[in-house]
Amino acid sequence: MSVVRVQSAPFDLGAETGAFAARAAGAGAVVTFTGLVRDDTGDLQAMEIEHYPGMTDRAIRAICDEAATRWSLAETLVIHRHGRLAPNELIMMVATAARHRADAFAAAEYLMDYLKSRAPFWKKEIGATGAAWVAARPEDEDALGRW
Repeated sequence: MSVVRVQSAPFDLGAETGAFAARAAGAGAVVTFTGLVRDDTGDLQAMEIEHYPGMTDRAIRAICDEAATRWSLAETLVIHRHGRLAPNELIMMVATAARHRADAFAAAEYLMDYLKSRAPFWKKEIGATGAAWVAARPEDEDALGRW
């Protein structure tokens, strides 16, 4: 089963992880990853994330379904926030559950690589000196090549 939530509200990492593990009955491994808003320049005041709700949900669900098939996952969870976020706020979470840890780790990495480079989100960094849209990074695109 895949759960996908695209939301503006913060989420409780501990509660989400606990609830996910409880739903993953029979799995031998649960892997989680949490992304934070990162301030690479020391100037970031906020990041604004935009998306098209229907398009974003469908795209993330499709990649979760593909991951579940490729790695025989029992459960997947993707939470991704949108709106205005401050540095160090939780921006996203990926969780996977499988019978074996190798599948859970591989699927989580696959989902994270996809979210970073292909999920339909647009990010703008806002600093004291102005605002700029975040461009795709070649290393993020290269990471998809391994899948």
